[in-house]
Amino acid sequence: MLDPLAPGAPVLVAGGRVTGQAVRAALTRFGAAPTVCDDDPAMLRPYVQRGVATLDPAVAIQRIAQYALVVTSPGFRPETPVLAAAAAAGVPIWGDVELAWRLDASGSYGPPRRWLVVTGTNGKTTTTSMLHAMLVAGGRRSVLCGNIGSPVLDMLGAPADILAVELSSFQLYWAPSLRPEAGAVLNIAEDHLDWHSTMGAYTAAKARVLGGRVAVAGLDDSRAAALLGTAAAPIRVGFRLGEPAVGELGVRDGHLVDRAFSDDSDELTLMPVASIPVPGPVGVLDALAAAALARSVGVSAEAIAGAVASFRVGRHRAEVVAVADGVRYVDDSKATNPHAAEASVLAYPRVVWVAGGLLKGASIDAEVARIAPRLVGAVLIGRDRAEVAEALSRHAPDVPVVQVVTGEDIEMHATAEAYETKVDNSREPLGARVMTAAVAAAREMAKPGDTVLLAPAGASFDQFTGYGDRGDAFASAVRAAVGAGGRG
Repeated sequence: MLDPLAPGAPVLVAGGRVTGQAVRAALTRFGAAPTVCDDDPAMLRPYVQRGVATLDPAVAIQRIAQYALVVTSPGFRPETPVLAAAAAAGVPIWGDVELAWRLDASGSYGPPRRWLVVTGTNGKTTTTSMLHAMLVAGGRRSVLCGNIGSPVLDMLGAPADILAVELSSFQLYWAPSLRPEAGAVLNIAEDHLDWHSTMGAYTAAKARVLGGRVAVAGLDDSRAAALLGTAAAPIRVGFRLGEPAVGELGVRDGHLVDRAFSDDSDELTLMPVASIPVPGPVGVLDALAAAALARSVGVSAEAIAGAVASFRVGRHRAEVVAVADGVRYVDDSKATNPHAAEASVLAYPRVVWVAGGLLKGASIDAEVARIAPRLVGAVLIGRDRAEVAEALSRHAPDVPVVQVVTGEDIEMHATAEAYETKVDNSREPLGARVMTAAVAAAREMAKPGDTVLLAPAGASFDQFTGYGDRGDAFASAVRAAVGAGGRG
């Protein structure tokens, strides 16, 4: 078989968006002959205009045996026709992360970098960002990449010794050779089952980060802890909210402490819990995971503490957008699965919950049962809002519920315990109208001391262009409502 990275090797790039652009650029740099295919002609048009070889997927399937390699964008499932044809023809299929790993390991960009990889159902972006801040504070040349910011391929040419990499389950599925210096699985809960089909497949993809030198996992999460117990890494480190045993990081007397990487049998105090800017237990867990990865490459406690104290939460991640009449309004639009939404709600004592969207095949019952004591109201939006309403009726029957109904789904009705509010028919974008109605309903429920929290538990593409668009619509609706009501 032809070496897929040999000069002149024909490579099919499946997907022409940001990842496909990075893949094609890397392949071209090393002399391969890439051809781009995409089922959206608009994605191929800019390539055609630049004289880049392109193919319609139907033609690519017919010619698939001619290729030495297919490099796929991570969102494509194995059942995608082009990929299924490649598998049937015995053509290797890599993701962009697999390509980046192999190119880096081969020395194509100079001495290989040390990869510190973060995955999990919830908290990946915050943990990876904290990790990068810790590395920089410790004087390491680090770049932030992967599922956050730029593709790894685009960062291999940057002046860096360490890569702080966030990876999704899709990216990991297509990266079977990955063996990072250290990898962390924060937690595992139902998500993306519409892509992976089973929890077993989803969990197996996440577990790929634990095959390097150091494996790190959250011990308070039963699935992540089980993965740590079977990890192939020679060094296995857990982290927990309680007091740590030897080989763990945890919390003692209000401080994060390290009993895994300290030089002797004594624990090393890292920082006070009170200095962590991310609210609730999830913030402590994210800081512990980031600290474990930073400590795995020798970053000092002082650098870790300084980085966390100055850390700022990213947009749409528990971002306070307004406080008015004693009510706090928080945008956590990044909480795109039930597990993330649960962690978000549990950070506050009394919550009017704005939730809904695309659940992606995940059940929400268990999470609703656990957050029920914190809820004083719920406003539900999006395609799968009825599923959330039904879970609330089972596990929180006394919580008032409002469902925001749009013209597109006017036939969908609330449960017996719920009320409906219909969006207006103005020419504003649908998302803006939905959030205006949702915020108005939430304000009616909220009392001083409450938090109106956008933590949707679902993806956003039913009514918005992304979680950022959803969060921006929420913030805009809140500010308009506060101003209109003379509050603030």
